[in-house]
Amino acid sequence: MSTGRGNNNRGGNDRKKPSGPPRKTSSKKKKSDKKPFASKNVFSGSSPYKSDRKPFVKGNQETPEQPKKAVLKKVSDDIRLNKYIANSGVCSRRDADLYIQSGNVTVNGEVVTEMGYKVKPNDKVVFDGVTLNPEKKVYVLLNKPKGFSTSEDDNVSSAYDLVRNASKYLLKPVGRMDKNTVGLLLFTNDNEMIQKFTNDAQRSSKLYQVSLDKNLKYEDLEKIQKGVYIKEHKVWVEDVNYVENEPKSEVGIKLKTSNVKIVRAVFESLGYNVLKQDRVMFAGLTKWGVTRGQWRFLTEQEVINLKNI
Repeated sequence: MSTGRGNNNRGGNDRKKPSGPPRKTSSKKKKSDKKPFASKNVFSGSSPYKSDRKPFVKGNQETPEQPKKAVLKKVSDDIRLNKYIANSGVCSRRDADLYIQSGNVTVNGEVVTEMGYKVKPNDKVVFDGVTLNPEKKVYVLLNKPKGFSTSEDDNVSSAYDLVRNASKYLLKPVGRMDKNTVGLLLFTNDNEMIQKFTNDAQRSSKLYQVSLDKNLKYEDLEKIQKGVYIKEHKVWVEDVNYVENEPKSEVGIKLKTSNVKIVRAVFESLGYNVLKQDRVMFAGLTKWGVTRGQWRFLTEQEVINLKNI
């Protein structure tokens, strides 16, 4: 008796087989709607992807626009004649103009009186009978000790002897300093800078530490702050005060005058004797890193700062 289990088997082997010859099984996969990646000729016109880029065709390639090369203009080495003369250290530009106008300057044997005339580095310039040789500018900061002076007195040691080996060029002091004053003193062969900082109209600040023979009275300190008269001329002081943690005889005074003798005269006008006068700051330059009797070259930035004052 049949149980019917075989006939009712779902998905069993007794499933009705189709009549007719069997279909051939294909090894090809079902065709996909996804377009194949064109690994070859991706830049050709047969690429299946649309692109705004123009196809690359060898031999018919459009030459892309080449960036324009920057044209470097050669900087002229020409220099104004008055600056050339000033760089030689013989005088300032303004004075050089006077010599040029008066016919005392020749360039390559020809007298030049034209203002603004430019010369080349290899030109021969004769100034008042002397052939000039422009020098590289040198700036030396000296912490001057006592006993040396900027004067030409043969009985006093010259401060220039302390910086003589700093340069092959002749260096001149920016302002005067007597043998009893110590501290910062600038030397250079830049004649324009020397004139700038020794001019009465210059506006650079100088700071001095002054040692007096007795304590400075507060009322005298106020008088100095308000301004005292020296030979009928009022001396304006930027600041004056007692040196911190020091006796009242130690005073700091800040002013713009380039004459160090004025500092001494300010205190002497009030009945004080100056035992020591030390310039500790000059136009933003300080003694930091420079011991007494030593010197150093100014940095490029320091020179720029001085020129911008």
